[in-house]
Amino acid sequence: QHRVHRALAAVGHGPLEQPVKAHWGWLDDATAVIEMAAASGLHWVPEGLRDATRTTSRGTGELIRAALDAGAKKIIIGLGGSATNDGGLGLLQALGVSFLDGRDKELGAGGARLAELERIDLSGLDPRLAGVEVEVAADVNNPLCGPHGASAVFGPQKGANPAQVQQLDAALKRYAEVAALALGQDHSLFPGVGAAGGLGFACRAFLKARFRPGIELIAELSELEPALAGASLVITGEGRLDGQSLHGKTPVGVAHVARRAGVPVIALAGSVGDGLAELREAGIEAAFSLAPGPITLADACARAAQELENRAEALARFWSLAQGAR
Repeated sequence: QHRVHRALAAVGHGPLEQPVKAHWGWLDDATAVIEMAAASGLHWVPEGLRDATRTTSRGTGELIRAALDAGAKKIIIGLGGSATNDGGLGLLQALGVSFLDGRDKELGAGGARLAELERIDLSGLDPRLAGVEVEVAADVNNPLCGPHGASAVFGPQKGANPAQVQQLDAALKRYAEVAALALGQDHSLFPGVGAAGGLGFACRAFLKARFRPGIELIAELSELEPALAGASLVITGEGRLDGQSLHGKTPVGVAHVARRAGVPVIALAGSVGDGLAELREAGIEAAFSLAPGPITLADACARAAQELENRAEALARFWSLAQGAR
């Protein structure tokens, strides 16, 4: 069984190049576990400062470098919750790759700068990566560019207006073209490379990462299926539970594992939307929202811990009563 040996912290760059302290995990088999949102997540950017054209993934690259310094033999990278749309430009720069414009000058931070890209120099890429297995946990199948790509689908939630979405998509297309020349293969259409603002592209194309559904990877590492032996109930959760949860999200993945073990599943979510009938067919018997009533998103986030405790207590009391009634 893999156990978290320790949680480590590194000081690096946040999405706006500000200093941030980000944690990452270390398993007892010399596997580093890095969540890209830890250093490059949307939570690091105040709502009024969100600008997907200039945020950087450099901090995630610095976490990878810290893992290499620690002697990692394998690195697992979780993609999600990103503030970035730079195609992994910052991540790769932190690992020694040079992105050069027409004057042979290094590009600055942000996905918009990729429009100026003329050449990629791989000679400085950290050589230790060649001996490390990289796995990516990603729950989306988006390509890098186009109407279903990173910019069009995820850019608006990171602060990109319609004009900036087009600007970023064009910049990522330029990036894909130059990368294909440098690598001898176009990776931009592979499912999942649009995850986390195109960070998936950097991981696949330059780090040779293997992509896996997040729930599959976590279930394996946590040995979820054996842990369900003898269990009476599984409680899972998500920020918003709705029809989109059917497309590779954690609660449905947990339900699939639990169904094989014959254990019922109940979900708690920040909010519950449409699609509950389909979710029941997928194995989630019931779902409950944490929101106590009409509430703003800011209040819901501020009260999330308390409301989770309240709903969990109510659920535990109900379950106890139901068991006694049998």
